[in-house]
Amino acid sequence: MKTLRDVPCGQTVRVTKLEGEGAVKRRIMDMGITKGAQVFVRKVAPLGDPVEVTVRGYELSLRKSDASKILVE
Repeated sequence: MKTLRDVPCGQTVRVTKLEGEGAVKRRIMDMGITKGAQVFVRKVAPLGDPVEVTVRGYELSLRKSDASKILVE
């Protein structure tokens, strides 16, 4: 499966599953990234960290480690 970390700029994807345990998973869900949410990848930093996305109408920056725990289609 593809993760949010692998999505190129300018593409919109849908979240299919969140990996991770406990506080990490809860923090991602608190940011509005839940199963079925549409995520638009706005920018990726030159070295790939962080990734700027738009989710539920607001901009959000995610670390590569967090983006790799979000499975998308």
